[in-house]
Amino acid sequence: MANNIEVKELLDAGVHFGHLTRRWDPNMAPYIYMERNGIHIINLYKTAAKIDEASEALKKIAASGRKILFVATKKQAKEIVAEKAAKANQPYITERWPGGMLTNFVTIRKAVKKMAAIDRMKKDGTFNTLSKKERLQVDRLRAKLEKNLGSISDMTRLPGALFVVDITREHIAVKEAQKLNIPIFAMVDTNSDPRQVQYVIPANDDASKSIDKVMTYVSDAVIEGLSERKAAKEAPAKEAPAAKTEAPAAKAEAPAEKAEAPVVTEAAKQEEE
Repeated sequence: MANNIEVKELLDAGVHFGHLTRRWDPNMAPYIYMERNGIHIINLYKTAAKIDEASEALKKIAASGRKILFVATKKQAKEIVAEKAAKANQPYITERWPGGMLTNFVTIRKAVKKMAAIDRMKKDGTFNTLSKKERLQVDRLRAKLEKNLGSISDMTRLPGALFVVDITREHIAVKEAQKLNIPIFAMVDTNSDPRQVQYVIPANDDASKSIDKVMTYVSDAVIEGLSERKAAKEAPAKEAPAAKTEAPAAKAEAPAEKAEAPVVTEAAKQEEE
């Protein structure tokens, strides 16, 4: 994976632009290369190394069958994260973070089930028996649930990891993950504290180009992990028939041994004559 991460590509995407020097977090000092025109410049060689490290860890989590929840509610990141997460078949939150999403997961699951119940009502005809006002209320509730929780409807248990764009903005999500010891992967800009997350990717978390570039590497790693899981599942199924086909071959050799018996007896008879 490391060979695929080009520092020039990161540079072209503007991943190196940090925040104004007066807004920096001193804990980001190890990832800062220099200061230019009052703006901190992120060391892209360290960014590339951290993307590689995070990608390997995410690949293993995806290969184990656990889900990775992507979180990005800022305007410039919403669509990008939704697209990349959906491509990797992972849950995501791009609207408002629902309080207790992780710490009160049982309640969130109930809301998701309510959405499924409304869908069943529409299929079995129960929905049509309601009054016009009730149907309108149910439709509004369904639309609200879809907007906030539709993207996590397949997440039946707590995620194996959290991927966050801008930990300062998504501080509630980060706090909930910390409480439950869920590993956090994040794009961390120079104004944030990297000590809050286990896998730091020092990067510009405001520019859409920068977010898109990092998310591409991350989603590709998750897809790779899912492919490995699929291949591992299919492998035993292919090996089983191969073992069975060897049995007839062993049986075919048996007649050859019997054929030798008449040859010996004929030779013996000739000697006797």
